[in-house]
Amino acid sequence: MDELLRALEAADCSAVLSAAQDIHYADLASLYENLEDGKRDLLLKTIGPELATDLIAELPDTLIEDALGHFKPAQLRVLLGNLSDDDRVDVFQVVSEEAQVRFFSLLGPRDKELTRNLLKYEEDTAGGRMTTRIGRITADMTVKQAITVLKRDREDTETLARIFVVDDQGRLAGKIRLRDLAFSTWDTPIHDIMEDAGEFILATADQEEAARTLSKYDLVVLPVVDEFHHLLGVLTYDDALEIVQEESTEDIEKLAAISGEQSEVSYLNTSVGMHYRRRVAWLVGLAFVSIASGYVMYRFSETLEKAFVLSLFLPMVVAAGGNSGGQAATMVIRAMALGEISAGNALRIAWKEVRTGLFLGLSLGIAIAAFIALILPHLQNGTGADFDFFHLAAAVAAAITVQVLSATVLGALLPIGARAINLDPAVVSSPSLASTVDVSGMLIYFTTAGAILNLH
Repeated sequence: MDELLRALEAADCSAVLSAAQDIHYADLASLYENLEDGKRDLLLKTIGPELATDLIAELPDTLIEDALGHFKPAQLRVLLGNLSDDDRVDVFQVVSEEAQVRFFSLLGPRDKELTRNLLKYEEDTAGGRMTTRIGRITADMTVKQAITVLKRDREDTETLARIFVVDDQGRLAGKIRLRDLAFSTWDTPIHDIMEDAGEFILATADQEEAARTLSKYDLVVLPVVDEFHHLLGVLTYDDALEIVQEESTEDIEKLAAISGEQSEVSYLNTSVGMHYRRRVAWLVGLAFVSIASGYVMYRFSETLEKAFVLSLFLPMVVAAGGNSGGQAATMVIRAMALGEISAGNALRIAWKEVRTGLFLGLSLGIAIAAFIALILPHLQNGTGADFDFFHLAAAVAAAITVQVLSATVLGALLPIGARAINLDPAVVSSPSLASTVDVSGMLIYFTTAGAILNLH
C-alpha cells in the first residue's frame, strides 16, 4: 500500500500497476476513497478495466458513477461485462438515469436481458441482491450430462458449493453437492441422488428476511424463486454479511435519531453538510417536544416551592424511566429483527414487560428509599419541608416504581405499534420514547410525591 501511494505521488504508472496487482481489491477501494481526484484518475486509468472491475464493486454508491466516468466506452464495455450480474445491477441502481442509458447500451445481448430482469426488483429485496450465475442442472440428466453442463458453464458460475436441480419448466426441484456427482457413476440419474431443495425465498421478499434465513439455517447459498417457484438465482453468504451490515447500520442510526439514507462513504469522507442534514431535523423537532417537560415543571412550581428537596431526585426518576424504556425497546427491536416476535404477540409482550418493569421498579425504589431514609439524614439536616425523610423515601420510591413500570411497558410496545402501522420501529422508538418518558416521568413524580406528601 505504501509503495502504491509513493508511485501515485510520483505519477509512476508502471510502479502503480505493479503495486496495485499485489493489493486486494477491497483495500484498493478503501485507498481510492481517500485519494484526491487527480490520483483517482491516475489509478483507474493505469490499472485498466480488468483490474478495476472488483474495485468498482466495492466502492460506496456515491463514488461509483464518478469512477466509471474515468473510462472510455470500449473500456466500460469490458468492465461492465466482467461484473457479476448482481454487482452490475447494484451499479445500475445507484447511477443517474442518463448514465443507466449510456451503460446499458454498452452491454452484450445476454447481459442486457439479465440486467433488465434483475432491475425489476427493488434494491432492498432478495431479487435485487441475488446473482443468477449458479450451477443449474435438470432432474432428468445423468451424472455425466450434469458434469458436462457444469464444466461448460464453470467460468460463468459464481459458486458450485451447491448445485440446484430444476424440472423441465425451470421450477426448483432439489439440490445436489459437487462431491455427490464426483462419487456417483456416470449413468446415475440426478433425480436419484438429489436432495430436497430445502429453504428458499421469494424474489420480492425483503433482503433482511433473506439474510436472516441464510443465518438461521446455516446456508451457504439461498435459492431465490418467483411466485411460480421458478428458480431465478441465489443469495450467497457474502451477500448476507453485506445485508446484515447495512441493516445494522440503519438501525443504529435510527436509534440515534439520524434521518435520511445511510452513507456508504466513510465517516471522515462524508461532508459536514451531509452530517448536518441527517441530524438537524430530529434535533429541532425533539427540542420543541422537550418544551412540554418545561411546561410540566412550570405547572408544578408550587409543589417545588413547598418542598424544594424534591428537585434532588427529579433527574434520577426521569433518567430511570428513559433507561428502563430504552432497554425494553432494544430487546423488542432485536427480537423483531430476528423474527422471534410479531404484532400478534403484543399482549404477551406487554404482560412480560409489566412483570419485568414491576420487579425493576421495586428494586430501584427500595434501593433509593434506603438511601433517602438511612444515608441522606447524615448529609443534610432535615428536608426543609413539613415531612420527614421516611415520608420522602416513600414518595420517591413509589414514583420511581411507577415510572420504571410505565416506561418499560411503553418501550416494549412502541416498536410493536410502529411495525403495525408500517413505520420503522427503530426510528419511532428512540426519539419518541425519550421525549414521552421525560414528560411522563415528571407528571408521575410530582403527582405521586404531591399525593403522598400532601403537597396539593
